[in-house]
This record gives sequence, C-alpha cells and structure tokens, in this order.
Amino acid sequence: MTTVSTATDPVAEACCTPVTSEALSAEDAQRFAQLLKAVAEPTRLRLVSLIAAQENKEACVCDLTEPVGLGQPTVSHHLKILVDAGILHREKRGVWAYYSIIPGALERVAAVLSPR
Repeated sequence: MTTVSTATDPVAEACCTPVTSEALSAEDAQRFAQLLKAVAEPTRLRLVSLIAAQENKEACVCDLTEPVGLGQPTVSHHLKILVDAGILHREKRGVWAYYSIIPGALERVAAVLSPR
C-alpha cells in the first residue's frame, strides 16, 4: 500500500491557539483560512460527510461520484483540496485512491474556533 500526501498539515499548524485567546499571526491566519475555505464549499463538506458515514470511515472516489452528482475528475479535484488542507488522507490501492478523514482533524478545527 502506498500512502500519498505531499502537503504539510495546515490543521496541525493552525490549531495551536484558539482565535479567541490571542491575535493570530498573518501566517497562521493564512493557513487557517485555507483550511476553512476547503471545508466551506458545499460539495467538499458533503464529501467529508459521506466519507465519515461509511462503515469503515473510508471511501473510494468511485463511490463518491454518484452521491454528489459530479464526474470523477471534479470529485477528485475536491478531494485533493481536502487532502492538501489536512482534512483527508489519500491511499492509493491499484488504480483507485481511497480517502479517509485524518484522525483528530475536524476536532482540531473546532478547537481553534472554540474559546478556552
């Protein structure tokens, strides 16, 4: 099995301090904005939900096209954005890619927005 991920983890980098406890640096704000932008798009939010709802918490791109009503290239593009944002993990198996939510990724996003 091959694990594919070329980006740093913006979730981990942007989740150190809640936005309500101190001012974000310009760099942290940029990283966190990228993360929020990734999940704020309706199709990407649905994809995260569809993956999380799977029994084994993972899905092949081939299983996600019909539920969102989009073609494979478009779904793959949305999934790549979620991988680059540190929300999803991509694992190549033969010709297909399988996606799963990175453990703790969504919780770290919530932690940044939650006051302490």
